Amino acid sequence: GDLNVTDKMVASGEKGGQYDYTANFMDIAPVFAGADAAIVNLEGNLVGSPYGTASTSAPQALMEALQRAGVDFVQTGNSCSVNNGITGLQKTLDGIRQAGMTPLGTFGSLEEYEQQQGFTIRNIGGIRVAFVVFTKGLGGLRLPEGNNHCVNLLYTDYATTYQTIDTQGIRQVLENVQAQQPDVTIALLHWGSEYNAVVGTRQEKIAKLMLDGGVDAIIGTHSHYVQQVVYDRDKGTVIAYSLGDLYGDAEKAGTNYSILLQLQITRNNETGETKITGCDYI
Repeated sequence: GDLNVTDKMVASGEKGGQYDYTANFMDIAPVFAGADAAIVNLEGNLVGSPYGTASTSAPQALMEALQRAGVDFVQTGNSCSVNNGITGLQKTLDGIRQAGMTPLGTFGSLEEYEQQQGFTIRNIGGIRVAFVVFTKGLGGLRLPEGNNHCVNLLYTDYATTYQTIDTQGIRQVLENVQAQQPDVTIALLHWGSEYNAVVGTRQEKIAKLMLDGGVDAIIGTHSHYVQQVVYDRDKGTVIAYSLGDLYGDAEKAGTNYSILLQLQITRNNETGETKITGCDYI
């Protein structure tokens, strides 16, 4: 779920002028460490001080603590991707990599985007897993001119009303993914409405686009609420509309809950068939 960079979140790891968030994740570290791959969604940037709500910038110590807790991937395609411009995006990617984790969903240069074609594939336990990230918008901001490659967007009117689904753009990225013939494709979607438990009709249309395009699991963030999880055991598909807030202020009603979604992926080495064979959560 979401890890929200706010004044209170930053202060929670302050130790005499320094920062250490190791204890903050102590109770969930065994869950992360026991997974073949663990992912969190970073609602913020890594651009140095001042830290907190106004800048959405977090100390590098936060990334170091996540890595020690067993996190492998950090989703960066969301409403905070370009809060501090393209330079801020690039610094955020550098900070995540410096901590020994892999960023998912944003690209610091056109060259990087073209190399990855808008997605990331990793061999995890002998299974080729593709991760593709889309965000509904950028917190009301527009991508700087000449940098439309930085993040995959769900809507063409992503800076205003979120009414027009970018069907062509979504299909193109998914075609790029499937051309690499991954065993499993996981879509991390920053979508829906904040502080709203209702799943919208456009989300349902987007979910169908994803599944029709070869996606096996959709893992959602952004609403800050826990929403429904739909697991089709026969097809091996999962839609988790929103996992809630992994770490945040929990000042609004309903935001003090989250789930750690656990997916089991099984490969039949005789037939080559790979599918999601288990879906659970804590």
